Amino acid sequence: MDITHIISLIGGLGMFLFGMKMMGESLELVAGSKLRGLLEKLTSNPLLGVLVGVVVTGAIQSSSATTVMVVGFLNAGLLKLEQAVYVIMGANIGTTVTSFLIGLKISYLAPIAIFIGVFMMMVFKRKMVQQVGAVIIGFGLLFTGMDTMSSAMAPLKDVPEFAELMVKFSNPVLGILAGAVLTAVIQSSSASVGIVQAMAASGVVDLGGVIFILFGQNIGTCATALLASIGTNRAGKRAAVIHLLFNIIGTLIFIPVTLLLPYVPFIESLTSDPKMQISIAHIIFNVVSTLIMLPFAQLLVKLASRLVPGKETDYEEMRLHFLDERILQTPPIAVAQVLKEVERMARIASRNFSLAVQVFFKPDKEIRQQILQNEQVLNFLNHTITGYLVKIHALDLTEEDNRLIGSLFHVVNDLERVGDHAENILEYSSHFENGLPFSENAKNELRDMCGRVQKIIDESITFFMGCKPDKDAANTIAEQEEEIDGLVLTLRSHHVARLNKLECSPEVGMIFVDILTDLERVSDHATNIMYAVYDRDRVDRIG
Repeated sequence: MDITHIISLIGGLGMFLFGMKMMGESLELVAGSKLRGLLEKLTSNPLLGVLVGVVVTGAIQSSSATTVMVVGFLNAGLLKLEQAVYVIMGANIGTTVTSFLIGLKISYLAPIAIFIGVFMMMVFKRKMVQQVGAVIIGFGLLFTGMDTMSSAMAPLKDVPEFAELMVKFSNPVLGILAGAVLTAVIQSSSASVGIVQAMAASGVVDLGGVIFILFGQNIGTCATALLASIGTNRAGKRAAVIHLLFNIIGTLIFIPVTLLLPYVPFIESLTSDPKMQISIAHIIFNVVSTLIMLPFAQLLVKLASRLVPGKETDYEEMRLHFLDERILQTPPIAVAQVLKEVERMARIASRNFSLAVQVFFKPDKEIRQQILQNEQVLNFLNHTITGYLVKIHALDLTEEDNRLIGSLFHVVNDLERVGDHAENILEYSSHFENGLPFSENAKNELRDMCGRVQKIIDESITFFMGCKPDKDAANTIAEQEEEIDGLVLTLRSHHVARLNKLECSPEVGMIFVDILTDLERVSDHATNIMYAVYDRDRVDRIG
């Protein structure tokens, strides 16, 4: 094997890995909304969880990436560990898609695929068509790289030292260790299995010589998730441990099967193609392991909980509930999750306004402290969510998601301002230790005004969470905001009349005017939230 073959091998490997990455990332973008829907509808149903794992991993071509995603979802509170275990099992089956495609004798289509993909990306302007073109290019590069690697490795058949090395890997311990290390370095079992398939296609190895390497590759793929779990909560760490346990137990099951039964001859009897033999062995390992361990999934959860001991604490308010850095690897899901976090912020803002009004009319030290803590949370969420929005905005998004992210910048700011005005209202109450020194008419006017503002906040948030333009609902909100503006003028005139009649002091009267200003501003910010949705969906703005 001379320098030319080594260069070809390196180039082929690079092309193969790049093609796999390009195909997986582009598939993820093409199927992004469907992936998001699958994850949002996930339940504790075992078969549904497995199916989600299969489909998501089949799309992004990496069980490691799916497991990392699951770790992120657990850390963000999107999934429960009892659900995640089934997704992880399904991910191991989904990762066999790439090896099966490689096992098919369709490499002659690679040049045609690259041409079609390039043509689609250069001629068509629609982003979706270009993404499909990128999938096709990745498909072609993957097979071109595979053929290049196979040709470059063919001379290894005549190298005695290489033959002796491969004999050593037929030892279960050495073979599993080699497969685990190879996959941990590449961080993709699909890619490492593809490399072994390329070796088999060149004739330098057979299934019997690499079967234990295949088992080790399933263990090595856990390294990525284990690294990703560092710094997560206990649920995230336990998910990574479940992934590792699943593959270790599967390997322990298949070692005696391979040594004591004619397992390798059986697979070789199914097809004479060495690439497909390896693919079938990979598929059988993952499917059978899943079928065996599916009934014991919750035992895996308990075992992982013992290995990662401790009670999972409830989420504290001063943290993100739905966002995690790992989710940024999947743009459509990142968009869905940031929307959930903004919805959470909206509920806190609405609740804080309601509590501030309650304390204004009836002082309560405990509720006052709760409002101040919530205000800190709102400030934290405003800063942190905005940072995530900047990161998500830089990702490759659909046009609809781009508009959504653009509108969320404004929504988050408006919600933070609602919190500020609620804090102002709380501050006014601190001037009155013995109750409000307002006339009954003034109190009734303020109660009515606060109720109207609370209503417009809640309706605007409901409108925002629906994410769909409803012209009747939008008109209702806009009309309520105009009524509040008019009512502010009316109440100010009533207040001037009471001052003239000496029914209240000027000092107290200033607070009355100030709270009216805050209430009017809150209704303005609430209406802005409604318009953010209305503008985002490109519906004619209300006249």
